Amino acid sequence: MIGLFWVTEEDVHLGLPPAARMTGVSISPSGVRRVGPDERVWTWPEVTDLQVDQVPVRSAVVRWATRAATFAAAALDAWVPGTPAEMTVAVSSGTHRTEVPVFSAAATAYTQREVDLSHALLAHFVRGTASPALLTDWWKETRPVGVLRSRQREDLLEYWAAPLLS
Repeated sequence: MIGLFWVTEEDVHLGLPPAARMTGVSISPSGVRRVGPDERVWTWPEVTDLQVDQVPVRSAVVRWATRAATFAAAALDAWVPGTPAEMTVAVSSGTHRTEVPVFSAAATAYTQREVDLSHALLAHFVRGTASPALLTDWWKETRPVGVLRSRQREDLLEYWAAPLLS
């Protein structure tokens, strides 16, 4: 997970990849795809805006406190895993807006910087000044194991977005 993106060798999802019979959104160099029972594809030239709304954002202190409380509850065998936070991916095409529910991939929440940089990249994908291939190429080159820390994720997003923002 890097910002709002769940990256694999083959796919880039916004939020968690969907489980069976659930909806999700994937992006590729060719466009945006709603995954699930009512699948739909938009090519990038059709997409006028792409946003992720209702993103859980918390400060580092609150994220660490939540993580500590979760570990303490698990150690006391009092923890019951919850459902990830639900977000909405909004795909705009002309005057039509389609909203797709997806689950957050963040264990507790994202940093505001991760969200801002992720939205900056999404804007570049929509404008055609960058491609989601940036993310899958990175995955193929690094084959990451484990979850990156928030600062590492922010640095990577900034690295991808920096040439686009100047």
